[in-house]
Amino acid sequence: MENKKANIIACSAVITLIILIIVARIVLGLSKAFFLLCGAGVAVIVAVFAWLVIRRHYNRSRKVLESQLISEGRELRIEYSFLRKVAGVPTKFRYKEIEEATDNFQALLGQGASASVFKGILSDGTSVAVKRIDGEEHGEKELRSEVAAIASIQHVNLVRLLGYCCVPSGPRFLVYEFVLNGSLDCWIFPKRATPNRHDRPQRGGCLPWDLRYRVAVDVAKALAYLHHDCRSRILHLDVKPENILLDENYRAIVADFGLSKLMGKDESRVLTTIRGTRGYLAPEWLLEHGISEKSDIYSYGMVLLEMIGGRRNVSFIDDDTNGKSGRKRKFFPKIVNEKMREGKIMEVVDSRIVESGEVDEKEVNRLAYVAFWCIQERTRNRPTMAQVVEMLEGRVVVEEPPDSQMVIVDLLSNDDDDYPTADYRPKLAAFSAYGGDNHITTSSSSHSYAMSMVSGR
Repeated sequence: MENKKANIIACSAVITLIILIIVARIVLGLSKAFFLLCGAGVAVIVAVFAWLVIRRHYNRSRKVLESQLISEGRELRIEYSFLRKVAGVPTKFRYKEIEEATDNFQALLGQGASASVFKGILSDGTSVAVKRIDGEEHGEKELRSEVAAIASIQHVNLVRLLGYCCVPSGPRFLVYEFVLNGSLDCWIFPKRATPNRHDRPQRGGCLPWDLRYRVAVDVAKALAYLHHDCRSRILHLDVKPENILLDENYRAIVADFGLSKLMGKDESRVLTTIRGTRGYLAPEWLLEHGISEKSDIYSYGMVLLEMIGGRRNVSFIDDDTNGKSGRKRKFFPKIVNEKMREGKIMEVVDSRIVESGEVDEKEVNRLAYVAFWCIQERTRNRPTMAQVVEMLEGRVVVEEPPDSQMVIVDLLSNDDDDYPTADYRPKLAAFSAYGGDNHITTSSSSHSYAMSMVSGR
């Protein structure tokens, strides 16, 4: 456009000068003034043509240089993108790229209280799951928490964070690798139609026992890596079936680090606000003694029990006692504990896989033993995740766990309040006095983000 404009101006100037010379010849004749004017005009015309030639040569050289720079820049971007992927560093996506990848957020995979997950395909053909976190303040906190936790970690059983996107005064987006078979809850609990899910197909079924056991080992390895092999100890703080994904080979992948917390290697415990999901919260949340990696271990143990029974640890049944109709909570771990002590552990195993006849009773007992070691109410009695891996892989003998009174588990699964009521305080006090680990002092009083959030799923 600029070249065209310059050419037009130059041609107009030359034509104007030629007309001026012709007019001068007619008016002045062959006088001295005419020759002076004619010489000046010719000089200007020559200068204009010289300027056009030089400009054309300069533009040609500039275009060649620009094409070289563009080519080199493209190669550098490709190399940089490759190095980022190799290093596991998340890419910052533009909102337009996210919108195009998800086809304007058409394929909804799951939805939670403040986040939704959509399936998408990047421009290079990579299938991804895009998590949209609504709420400016909450979204910013969760994005920072999640990126800080898993931005640079590499493990086969941990979800890969490919990138993120921040929209000013809008939602935040996290871009993950797409995991084909969805979450574990769809494979261990019987399907039931819900208003949010009946209109979109979901993968699921009944996971056979050998795959359930392998999933238990995979998750244990992932948590052991987070707790022991990272520069900073990473607490997941929301271990549950919904946050365990299954790939095309039904290998477990731990996901959703929105509630995670980093913990220094020299710290034994940290204080933070209650976060996580009822039914999986460790007793130390209520005892306010601070949390540690042992809180993840407790949640993991609760997941193991749900994998054994194919049912939720806390369920509700109709209660018509005393002529009053109502609903009563049923706590599955207590049932498993009783059957385990009686040597009748197979009675609580998921009936769907028992019928197949492919359940190894020794493995069921081992998994139950490990689960009850993990959910010991006193943190000092719980094993580390590294020890759990050794137990599950049969490298060490798993002794029968001590019988637990489960004083606090009912309080943690109570749906009435976020915190225990006055009626429960004496029980809490009694447990603490009995030895609820209050001899351990916290080495950090750092506070973290607000209350629990249910991630999109």
